Amino acid sequence: MKLEKISWVENAICFGSLSLLALIPFVQLALNQFNMTIPDFNALVTHFFLVAGFFAAMLAAKTGSHISITAVQYIKSDKIKSILAIVCTFISVFILTILFWNCICFIVHGFMGRKVAFIPERLFAVVMPLGFAVLTARFIIGLKTPKDKYIALAAVLTGCFAALPAIAKIIWGIDELNTPEPFFSIINYLYDIAMVINLPVIIFLILAGLAGMPIFTAIGGIAMIMFMAIGQEPDVAASSIYYTFNEPKNIDFVAIPLFTLTGFFLSESKAGERLVRTFKIFFGWMPGGIIIATVVICAFFTSFTGASGVTILALGGILFTILRENKYTEKFSIGMLTSAGGIGLMFPPSLPIILVATSIMSILHFMELPTVYNHIHFFIGAFVPGLILITAMIVTSFILTRGIKIQAEKHSLSEAKQSLKESFFEILLPVILIAGIFSGFLTLVQASAVALVYVLVVEVFIKKDIPVKGIPDVFKKAIPIIGGILAILAMAMFLAKAFTDLGIPDSFAFWMQNTVQSKIVFLLLLNLALIIIGFFMDVFSAILVFLPLIVPLGVIYGVDPLHLGIIFIVNLEAGFLTPPVGINLFLASYRFNKPFMEICGYVLPFLLARLVVVLLVTFLPWLSEGMANLFVN
Repeated sequence: MKLEKISWVENAICFGSLSLLALIPFVQLALNQFNMTIPDFNALVTHFFLVAGFFAAMLAAKTGSHISITAVQYIKSDKIKSILAIVCTFISVFILTILFWNCICFIVHGFMGRKVAFIPERLFAVVMPLGFAVLTARFIIGLKTPKDKYIALAAVLTGCFAALPAIAKIIWGIDELNTPEPFFSIINYLYDIAMVINLPVIIFLILAGLAGMPIFTAIGGIAMIMFMAIGQEPDVAASSIYYTFNEPKNIDFVAIPLFTLTGFFLSESKAGERLVRTFKIFFGWMPGGIIIATVVICAFFTSFTGASGVTILALGGILFTILRENKYTEKFSIGMLTSAGGIGLMFPPSLPIILVATSIMSILHFMELPTVYNHIHFFIGAFVPGLILITAMIVTSFILTRGIKIQAEKHSLSEAKQSLKESFFEILLPVILIAGIFSGFLTLVQASAVALVYVLVVEVFIKKDIPVKGIPDVFKKAIPIIGGILAILAMAMFLAKAFTDLGIPDSFAFWMQNTVQSKIVFLLLLNLALIIIGFFMDVFSAILVFLPLIVPLGVIYGVDPLHLGIIFIVNLEAGFLTPPVGINLFLASYRFNKPFMEICGYVLPFLLARLVVVLLVTFLPWLSEGMANLFVN
């Protein structure tokens, strides 16, 4: 019973903080019309974002849903898989234990009694050590045998020893000379060891990440050893994570969980069915109209969730049935549905575009370089490449189905009006958001709040597809993705700070400049590298980890930051379909109950078309920059 109560409280705090993330900007938008404001608006939003992020990560750990690399699936031996899983858990527990103590140290010494509205800032920060403690406990609980759990507890004790610099600072204060012997000597020895072993440890953590360790713990471990090797204070990890969530310039990250929730409310309702009927009526009269409708609907859903896999799982069944009813082969239908969803990443309010835009602008700020771009420019820049991707998908589909005679469907005007009436609210949503964002009436955070409130009202109270008591179930389904993304976001920004403080981007850029002189060769190597990264990493991890290295190179080779961002997204989007570990291939294999290798064969023509578009976007920069530059002041 006690565990059930804890679980209820945990869900309530997570759902409540996510709800406040939407309600506060929504209320602020209403108050703006009367020239009124919520006190400490930005700080309130970002601090509830911190709470939501950590509780979502805790709940994701509860279901074992944290994002990890799937390369381990190719290992045939179950025994080896089991051993790797246990080792990865031990390493994760060790890293999370250190982070727990680092956060305690930060709370003790990192605040000056400030308040957010009327709430002490420290109270919000408590969620950090609490989160890492719960994550540690859940990783241990997930082990199957008592022996494994005892060994994991040993990893906790080892982590406490490695966290001695933080523990000493908690006990004896910020002046390290106050630390008595033998602790002072042990701490210095730990720093000396970190200087010697930092490279082998980084390589080991990369291998552990490839072996299936959650990506966020691998990234956090790499950042910690890098900082320790240069003698940084132990609470630098906690401060980096805290200010990732609470820096005013990072407030646009708040849109990520809100748009994700919006996408899940759409996918859990009958919005997909209504849109399918509408597009089928409006496009079914022309040859191949069902193909056009399918591609557009998949792109629509993915643009909100930021995860094309959700589109495959939510709409794959109904769209597959419709394609098969229209005489399209099973091979073609599965191949197209597996490939179509990712296109939505190129259209607003795409979460990857938000991440790329925010990250690039932040990196340029650190480099003290001016930028004329904002999120709107990145949305505009991705629009034409997105249309080209849609066209490529449709043309490829027409070529593959040229021998199939599809009889055009006839629909009456009354049927068209009825279907349009049924799906009117869903069709209106992107119109409202695009008009609001591009006119400047809505900020990105306000747009995400409006989207969530709008969809909740439509699907729960107007269409009544989702009962009021079913709202928490939608939250529960969205939480694993939100928790996984935000955990990676926090650790990736920590790693980005490590890269910057150590001068790694500058050093890497200098080496590349002396190794590769040609801009064309650089762009080809960039495409190849991003495709390979897409084999193994989800789009969010790849953006946050690798952009800090790539942006300085783009500056050196004269690649426009906006163009570079679009290249990044279109490449990673292709990686979803690329063996050996393209995530959409696995999800399609699960959804359609087909062997993985068969799915790879089904999507091959669409992948080749995707790669052609990648080259077009890479070497024709005006496709990305042309429209965006019209809106640059």
